[in-house]
Amino acid sequence: MGADTGNGARAGRRGELDVLRALVVLGLVFFHTALVFSPDDDFYVKNARTTDAVTVLAGFGVVWAMPMLFLVAGLGARHSIRRRGPAGFARERLLRLGVPLVFATAVLCPLPQWLRLRAADPGYDEPYGRFWARFLSVRPDLADFPFVLEGDHFETGHLWFVVLLLAFCLLLAPVAARLAAGAGRVAPALRSRPALLLLPALPLAAVNALLGMEEGFAGWNRWAYLLFFVHGFALADDERVREATRRTAVPVGVLGVVLFAGTAPGFVAGDDPFTAWTPSALVTRALFGAAGWCWVIAILGLLDRPRRPRVRSGRGGMLPYLAVAALPLYVLHQPVVVAFAYGVVGWSAPMAVKYAVIVAASLTAVLALYEYGVRRWAVTRFLFGMRPDPRTPPPAPAR
Repeated sequence: MGADTGNGARAGRRGELDVLRALVVLGLVFFHTALVFSPDDDFYVKNARTTDAVTVLAGFGVVWAMPMLFLVAGLGARHSIRRRGPAGFARERLLRLGVPLVFATAVLCPLPQWLRLRAADPGYDEPYGRFWARFLSVRPDLADFPFVLEGDHFETGHLWFVVLLLAFCLLLAPVAARLAAGAGRVAPALRSRPALLLLPALPLAAVNALLGMEEGFAGWNRWAYLLFFVHGFALADDERVREATRRTAVPVGVLGVVLFAGTAPGFVAGDDPFTAWTPSALVTRALFGAAGWCWVIAILGLLDRPRRPRVRSGRGGMLPYLAVAALPLYVLHQPVVVAFAYGVVGWSAPMAVKYAVIVAASLTAVLALYEYGVRRWAVTRFLFGMRPDPRTPPPAPAR
């Protein structure tokens, strides 16, 4: 496509970010299991006893984890558009994201909803097949874009990430060339003024403060994720930006910790920090948005160390294995966590034991389902958004 403006600023694809993406996805098993024991979240299955400690610990993840996934996705979009052009990019994302979205919404998402009803009412005995048909009874709802379907029991669940990512990709495709050109004009200034990297924190703070934070989207406003995605596309692939990010990683990280600490009074003792219009709530949301940008920039800079060995794309090793598994693992993880939580919360055991059992069982099941149910078969690779396996040997010649 030739979207970049030259000057040797183009950087290669960063394998360590692909691995980071997969590790964040696996970390969601720990996070969603923790919600089983949180008093502040309407998770599908809840333990009888809960603890506020979960809410505090979860905050350290939500401030950066999902934003990082969107930023890394924006970086991947830069490479994809360069190879395929805008139209080819849109077609490829409809295939790689749209197919698993439709498949998983119909096949996987009904299970957590059905278990929610069973957990809430021990007398609920509706067969799963009958509930599945009611789950798929939907009607259009364009007011909640890009979530354009609604129903009495229908939901996209954890696939909200895939919905938003697909929508962002389709919105990006027509303006990709102009966005890349604009970024090429801005990037040189970062060499002499690396503090300019902090500027995106301002619109992120404004979006979170003025549009409100959405608990269903990991505590961020959905359009804040668009900003992370666009910045990943526009800036993260430029060597000049990477140099500035490396130079500022530590002080920006310290600033992120300070800003995040500043949200504590609003989250602990203030008005509803997600939607209230009081000064305290507005400041809390703004600080959270700015802190998230700082955390993401600091993590990017700390990971991007030239002397460290790069993650290679060869056949062997767990990290390359996980790097290509991120989307299937994401699609699989939440129904598995909910299913194990449904079976474990009734145990008469300490919360720590229940948590450990759910996490261990879920990780084992998710990785086993990926290895034996998805990765090895052409049909399931397609349904989960994976490309054909290039390592599949050709048929042996007839003797």
